[in-house]
Amino acid sequence: MSFLDNLENNLKSLESREEGGESAQSQQRARDAERASAHAIAPYAEELKKSSFTAGVLTHAARVGHSLRTKVHVAWLGNTLRLEARERRLELRPTAAGIVAAYLENGQETRTAPLDLNGSPEDLVRRWLSA
Repeated sequence: MSFLDNLENNLKSLESREEGGESAQSQQRARDAERASAHAIAPYAEELKKSSFTAGVLTHAARVGHSLRTKVHVAWLGNTLRLEARERRLELRPTAAGIVAAYLENGQETRTAPLDLNGSPEDLVRRWLSA
């Protein structure tokens, strides 16, 4: 590549940066907001992943699901723990304000409730499967 071609490419890239300056700033603000949100959620996400409450939820989901002859599928989606049984889902989502239990039926969110990790995991699973 010759010197002139290189110079021309540099000028074009500088012009495109100037034109996209406003969108670049808005993208940077969005990235900063996303980073701040992730930073606020991090302690609750870590607590959800490592707590004995979560282990109890998984144990009771398998046991209660078996007694109802229902397979309970478990998946971690990023920081969210999803339990799925037939048309029902329970998602334990960390937020900046704490952990929230979201109840979904047929793909529609029916309700959300704050989750206390000091509560009974069995009660949570039974309320979810019996709702």
